[in-house]
Amino acid sequence: MAKKDPYAALRIKEFNIFLILRFALVFAWSMQFIIIEWQVYSITKDPLSLGIIGLMEIIPALSMALFAGHIVDQREKRNLLAVCMALFSLISLGLFLLTWPKIVADWSTNTILYSIYALVFFGGFLRSFFGPTIFSLVALIVPKKIYPNAATWSSSTWQMASVLGPATAGVLISMIGVHWSLCFVFGLVIFALITLSQIKKKPILNPKIGEPVLQSLKEGLTFVFKTKAILGALTLDMIAVLFGGAVALLPVFAQDILHVGSEGFGVLRAAPAVGAFLTMLITAYIPISKNAGMKLLAAVFGFGVCIIVFGLSSIFWISVVALFFSGVTDGVSMVIRQTILQIKTPDNMRGRVASVNSMFVGSSNELGAFESGVTAKLMGTVTAVVFGGTMTLITAVTTGIVSPSFRKLDLTKDLEDHENAE
Repeated sequence: MAKKDPYAALRIKEFNIFLILRFALVFAWSMQFIIIEWQVYSITKDPLSLGIIGLMEIIPALSMALFAGHIVDQREKRNLLAVCMALFSLISLGLFLLTWPKIVADWSTNTILYSIYALVFFGGFLRSFFGPTIFSLVALIVPKKIYPNAATWSSSTWQMASVLGPATAGVLISMIGVHWSLCFVFGLVIFALITLSQIKKKPILNPKIGEPVLQSLKEGLTFVFKTKAILGALTLDMIAVLFGGAVALLPVFAQDILHVGSEGFGVLRAAPAVGAFLTMLITAYIPISKNAGMKLLAAVFGFGVCIIVFGLSSIFWISVVALFFSGVTDGVSMVIRQTILQIKTPDNMRGRVASVNSMFVGSSNELGAFESGVTAKLMGTVTAVVFGGTMTLITAVTTGIVSPSFRKLDLTKDLEDHENAE
């Protein structure tokens, strides 16, 4: 029945509450990142500084990822998420204070810049806990037979927030400035924290509480590397995102190439998320589990084409369309990957598997931002974006050739098994 009901997960009250807080949290996080990008580039006028933002987040996120997964599997998820959100609010408050002229009037530009980098760095540590905690909490709110439906709506909520966050950031920067825009972000985080209190504490399903850290981490890594569907999907997305990270250079395109200002910057930043969000809504009605491997390869290939078109464009509307369709293809990829993770991961290992996912895919966004910043510095902004798109095309084609089993990946039977699980 859940398979025929596109609103199955939405009929669960706690899941709706979860979607509200996730929307507020992602909205705030995406707004904050955009505002920081704008502020840093306005201060430095150096594309490499945008890459450094990504590097400052990737280093702690990668170094803590596996350990964070172990902690998530050992702890109660609702309260752990509350701690993470409270700490995130302190980072938002710190950025708000760093952009207050009354406080930083006597500070040098480098001091302000390095302070922003420091808060981003601590945010990277925090982020390593967010993904595994949220991924694990969803599985405790909804029954197994509707995991795929819940994953689709959860990812759609993430995309909706990613659409509105950047667009709102661009508008607010123009209307009220960077400083008060960051105050708005702080308020959103507090709202999300209050909303979380409406979700009850959940049981810890891990039977190995107190398990030694190294043994726990080894078990999680072994599971991921032995499960070819998970490993293949994560690896493909990691490489594609790493080389296709053109969005990190959007401030350069908005200010120096397309000349569209902060409002245009917000539209450019939101365009991929609009495409991905619409794709996810469609997949709630039209599942894409059949021939999932080929669909994932085609989506990554299409993503690379869109990035190349965006890099070569000097016309605003063409750039927006290219980014929109990059989001469409990325949405297909995300739905397939999240479905694979949800249906093939045991309850007691969700934190660790989600941490590996964040290392492969989530952190590659920041590493991709650093790669884009470095290549833009070395070869120029346009050339760097076209290079990244080309590498994405090569990755998709190569994976399809060397991995016949991944080309034949089909999730239909797995979904039927979960449908009949209860």
